[in-house]
Amino acid sequence: MIRSKSQGWLTLVSLCFTTFGGINTPGWAQTDRPKPVTIEVDLATEKGPLKPIWAWFGYDEPNYTYMKDGQKLLTEISKLSKVPVNVRAHSLLVTGDGTAALKWGSTNAYTEDKKGNPIYNWTIVDKIFDTYIQRGMKPIAQIGFMPEALSTKPQPYRHYWKPGDNYNDIYTGWAYPPKDYKKWSELVFQWVKHSVERYGQKEVESWYWELWNEPNIGYWKGTTDEYIKLYDYTADAVKRALPTAKIGGPEVTGPNWDVSAKFFKAFLDHVVTGKNYVTGQTGSPLDFITFHAKGAPKVVNGAVQMNMGTQLRDIDKGFEIVASYPSLKSLPIIIGESDPEGCAACSEDLHPQNAYRNGTMYSSYTAASFARKYDLAQSRGVNLAGAVTWAFEFEDQPWFRGFRDLATNGIDKPVLNVFRMFGMMPTTRVAVTGALAYDYVRVRDQSVRAEADINALASKDAKTAAVMVWNYHDDNLPAPDSPVSVQLKGIPGQRVLLEHYRVDKQFSNSYEVWKSMGSPKAPTLEQTVELEKAGQLQLLVSPEWISVKEGQTTLNFTLPRQGVSLLKISWE
Repeated sequence: MIRSKSQGWLTLVSLCFTTFGGINTPGWAQTDRPKPVTIEVDLATEKGPLKPIWAWFGYDEPNYTYMKDGQKLLTEISKLSKVPVNVRAHSLLVTGDGTAALKWGSTNAYTEDKKGNPIYNWTIVDKIFDTYIQRGMKPIAQIGFMPEALSTKPQPYRHYWKPGDNYNDIYTGWAYPPKDYKKWSELVFQWVKHSVERYGQKEVESWYWELWNEPNIGYWKGTTDEYIKLYDYTADAVKRALPTAKIGGPEVTGPNWDVSAKFFKAFLDHVVTGKNYVTGQTGSPLDFITFHAKGAPKVVNGAVQMNMGTQLRDIDKGFEIVASYPSLKSLPIIIGESDPEGCAACSEDLHPQNAYRNGTMYSSYTAASFARKYDLAQSRGVNLAGAVTWAFEFEDQPWFRGFRDLATNGIDKPVLNVFRMFGMMPTTRVAVTGALAYDYVRVRDQSVRAEADINALASKDAKTAAVMVWNYHDDNLPAPDSPVSVQLKGIPGQRVLLEHYRVDKQFSNSYEVWKSMGSPKAPTLEQTVELEKAGQLQLLVSPEWISVKEGQTTLNFTLPRQGVSLLKISWE
């Protein structure tokens, strides 16, 4: 509930007691009540562009793309963003019949006849990319993995991994180097050429082509030098087919791990000063740089404890490494997977540390972590273009099983509503100040283990402004709601229309509604309609006009632990 400054905290607190069970909720002692947090937002102090780094998504299972819930979710994702959303998927060159399964996908793009002659079949790849293009989305065209006919160790090839199995079981014949680099190069050339013919040069020029995934671990069974050789052959093929195409890599795991950093640097060294395996010249084409970053949740005393600091340290180390190469420092960086942990298909029922995924802990973590990605990039002076949320949907799985996904059985989870909030934010970042507990340095170094992280990200354009406010903590434990005072200044209008959107346990939360239904394994049609409605972004209160005096106004409200608010103001 929002009340203006003149109405004061007394009215606010009484309203919160009757309406929201806020800071006066019975059970919290007087001394437990949090002190009001004041957040100052100055619309006149610009901090540069607020790039849509959040408009990037990805997933392991490419065949989910064109299935019923996959198409529905992609439509919703495409509609939450003013700019085209970029989508990354694995296994686009894997051999198979297109059957969808956890941690698996296939397209049968490349096979050979009995004489070893290539047979190209783009039917399934086209079906995937058509689904994106029809929605105005942009593929991150991941070139991989190895077709069975080209693999140096093709058997076993198809895996049947399921949650609870050894994760290493997924690394089969598709993870090996090619037995013929020229055939591989021709495959890549034909794919890019076909894409230009099907979608047009201008469209394909807007895509990001990349090689492989996490080649410093089991996804790549070759050596570092063999990956670099494969990259040279791949980049050469892409550029031969379309000289203006963008090619990048290497999509290593978190660079704060020394093994990953070593691989990352070896790749970048080669790009800058190495002898190209195809041309014999110095260096290799590189239009953007990719690496991954993951957090590390665990269960502590029966409750989930997140570790945002681990993820931010990966990001910071990756930025530091890129910044150490003067000729590469200005290239776009895509964090190819940027998530609270590392296995989207490892369900909560078998991995209890992942019990954050269905509710508001995932949504508040997302708000707080994305804000710090902007800060880390600015501090290192690098060009962050995007951070891929590796979460999509898992077709025909139990409701709210606890995969890292954005929707379950076609019902949006709370985390997707934070992305809807991001999609409503204007594109010029403005200053946020105040006596706030955390900045990006403290979260990076300590994570959020002491007081709660109550902070904001704000932006504006000519006629609107938006402030995203979160109340995040690593520990998923009960806590009293926090009173928040957002002091806005530099507002050009005399009156502004305020729209207050909220994600918490009561608003924009299909999971809590599903639990209130008794957690049905097969919701009725009536229940499904109610869940779909609960999965959408909701207003906390009706829009209202707020008076502005000398360019300033103050917005007071309470924010539950793990809650996220978006305050959107507009003026004429």
